[in-house]
Amino acid sequence: MPVAASAIYFLNLRGDVLINRLYRDDVGGNMVDAFRMHIMQTKELGTCPVRQIGGCSFLYMRISNVYIVIVVSSNANVACAFKFVVEAVALFKSYFGGAFDEDAIRNNFVLIYELLDEIMDFGYPQNLSPEILKLYITQEGVRSPFSSKPSDKPVPNATLQVTGAVGWRREGLVYKKNEVFLDIVESVNLLMSSKGSVLRCDVTGKILMKCFLSGMPDLKLGLNDKIGLEKEAQLKSRPTKSGKTIELDDVTFHQCVNLTRFNSEKTVSFVPPDGEFELMKYRITEGVNLPFRVLPTIKELGRTRMEINVKVKSVFGAKMFALGVVVKVPVPKQTAKTSFQTTSGKAKYNASIDSLVWKIRKFPGQTEATMSAEVELISTMGEKKSWNRAPIQMEFQVPMFTASGLRVRFLKVWEKSGYNTVEWVRYITRAGSYEIRC
Repeated sequence: MPVAASAIYFLNLRGDVLINRLYRDDVGGNMVDAFRMHIMQTKELGTCPVRQIGGCSFLYMRISNVYIVIVVSSNANVACAFKFVVEAVALFKSYFGGAFDEDAIRNNFVLIYELLDEIMDFGYPQNLSPEILKLYITQEGVRSPFSSKPSDKPVPNATLQVTGAVGWRREGLVYKKNEVFLDIVESVNLLMSSKGSVLRCDVTGKILMKCFLSGMPDLKLGLNDKIGLEKEAQLKSRPTKSGKTIELDDVTFHQCVNLTRFNSEKTVSFVPPDGEFELMKYRITEGVNLPFRVLPTIKELGRTRMEINVKVKSVFGAKMFALGVVVKVPVPKQTAKTSFQTTSGKAKYNASIDSLVWKIRKFPGQTEATMSAEVELISTMGEKKSWNRAPIQMEFQVPMFTASGLRVRFLKVWEKSGYNTVEWVRYITRAGSYEIRC
């Protein structure tokens, strides 16, 4: 549940009340005395930021030489309460010229009371965006002489933004060239056994956008996810088109996405912020396309020699290529000498991580490369200890390839002026925890 704060207090280090605001009548006005007596005077301020006294909980945080205390009489979301405090302090600093301390509070009583009435209603947090609040609370605070004046100017037509509909974007933006850049960035995680069977595999991805669009555009993004395609076919009363579909798990969106429309139509519709932002994050656990297959062979020849053969196959398309491929093959700590033969790239022994490091600058698709190494070990007089083989690790990035198979079907931009836009879409897959047991 949300915070549902009953009261908020601002105290100095002596416990004197600088300013307070009661939002509910379920607590008395003397609750601060309980905080001062049971917490401040007992020197227990630094032990735990959440304390229960009687039937109330005190959530407090120290900022500079000021304690901000939120009093709640019922079970509340503590993380949300502290998030509110952090955002409120950032808001106050934006009005006070970057300063927030006892002097700043004493010099800005009227402004703080006005802000407290706007950012919390009956104990529930509201809009705390400085850009939005400054559109209609234009009073300037008493600033520190060392702070610079803000450069942002009031933006006209604030009514729509005050409602919270598009608080992340201001009106009046104009660009000579309207462009949208969309990047799908994925990290593939793999744990494979020495026999080639997949023990664990998943993909975590995010969609990054950079928008340079005039006005207040409305964007609609279509992906080849299974639920979205089925919903589209249902709305249009036609069968689903053939082609690969994927199932997205654990999807989280930027606040600009219209969740009501997503729940009903399964389409990602949004009014984008200006500039760069993260539109959504997701995870894939089924149908992962592994970009590389690694086939290791390690032979221990007596006590002082080893032969290591590693074959790496690229599974992605022949017209694609991987960049910055690194294969790390662990070896025993008593390694003394190594010799290599590679069909591509260069290999060397790195004693700091006890591994053979094989680097390939550019790895084409549908090809394979091999590394053969002879390792000489230092002979020890004691009893031979078993070598605990760590897994082989890989690093890489493959442009224009997604391990999940996610694809952008369309990206539509609509704005009332009807201007033309240029859309750019890129894909890239990187190695997360890509390990092969040997």
